[in-house]
Amino acid sequence: MISGTTRLIGHLGYPTESFKAPMIYNPFFEREGIDAVVVPMGCRVEDYPAFLRLFFRLSNAHGALVTMPHKVMTVQLVDTVLPTAAIAGSCNAVRREADGRLTGEMFDGEGFVRGVLRKGREVAGASALVVGAGGVGSAIAASLAKAGVAELSLFDAHPPAADQLAARLREHYPDLGLRTGAKDPAGCDIVVNATPLGMKEGDPLPLDVSRLRPDSFVGEVVMASEITPFLAAARARGCAIQIGTDMLFEQIPAYLEFFGLPTTTPEDLRAVARLRKEDAA
Repeated sequence: MISGTTRLIGHLGYPTESFKAPMIYNPFFEREGIDAVVVPMGCRVEDYPAFLRLFFRLSNAHGALVTMPHKVMTVQLVDTVLPTAAIAGSCNAVRREADGRLTGEMFDGEGFVRGVLRKGREVAGASALVVGAGGVGSAIAASLAKAGVAELSLFDAHPPAADQLAARLREHYPDLGLRTGAKDPAGCDIVVNATPLGMKEGDPLPLDVSRLRPDSFVGEVVMASEITPFLAAARARGCAIQIGTDMLFEQIPAYLEFFGLPTTTPEDLRAVARLRKEDAA
């Protein structure tokens, strides 16, 4: 039930047809009796700077989930950018503080790291390779650094992107061992494909899987299929893997914590979303 006390969480992006968040958050809120609702709000790029501030002038605006194409622009529009968002250069969550100021954070990488930890793998002290230094790759790199990796290798088909990400990481994590320019996974404990490769049939693999150690942990951000060709090849090498949607469901509890709302587990959220889908069918 939506009432006069219901807190609004805007899901801001354009277009909205593919938005999945309302189908995950709202059934959970309803089941738990949380007086909040996630509302898709289609906002074009040219309207977004004014609209974000206008949305938070609503007395019952509690927070915003931010998706494409607004993640990068949001960094320039909030009052406080937390370190992970600053390193990533993009922001996918905004909350209003008690004094009215807006705080922005990025949770794509947090979702990835939480998934790794939940599967029993160590992150602190590990060596990692992230292939792809765009928005999601930058977020994962920032969260790996926050979680304490000792060495981090970055590669992007556009080399300046990896170099610029490394420079931002050095500002916040001066003791982190950083390398750019190569995507050889040999010797890496954690290997991440943060590129779009795997979304289309016939895409090349993002790296030479024959160089993977069998005890490496291999993660994927592509969600077009659960087991992408890259993950299939890594699994054939004996590697433990993490599918792309794990990152999505793992970050939702972090969002809930950021917004000061009751939280739950990714498994519970998957079950809630599955039940809602079955009810709709």
